[in-house]
Amino acid sequence: MTERECDDGKRVGRLEKARQFLRAADLVEVFLEDVEVGDAYVTLCVHSGIAAADVICCARLGRHAQGDNHDEAIAILDRAGSKEGAKHLAVLLGLKSKARYTATPSSKTDVKRAHRAAQALVELAERI
Repeated sequence: MTERECDDGKRVGRLEKARQFLRAADLVEVFLEDVEVGDAYVTLCVHSGIAAADVICCARLGRHAQGDNHDEAIAILDRAGSKEGAKHLAVLLGLKSKARYTATPSSKTDVKRAHRAAQALVELAERI
């Protein structure tokens, strides 16, 4: 995992992406009962949460995680002083592989957990 430096411009841009992915998930949510889109919904929540985590890290450390090592991304967020955020990011990253790479569809419980975690991370990012 590498860390990338970031400035206020990148922080603002990542916050907008976090909000955008969460809004898109909210639009997809309308179809959850009629069409199997749970994996797409969870994936949008994951992207929202990752972007929000970047905002928190940028604001507090001037750096954010970049790469595929989930444990290190969680550790960087924890290092940024956001234990709550790290907990929510861990939930999202735990759901990521199932939603994106397996044949097993995301369950209703996965969908609820993903939304709660993404929403919490966006709210944390907005307060910074």
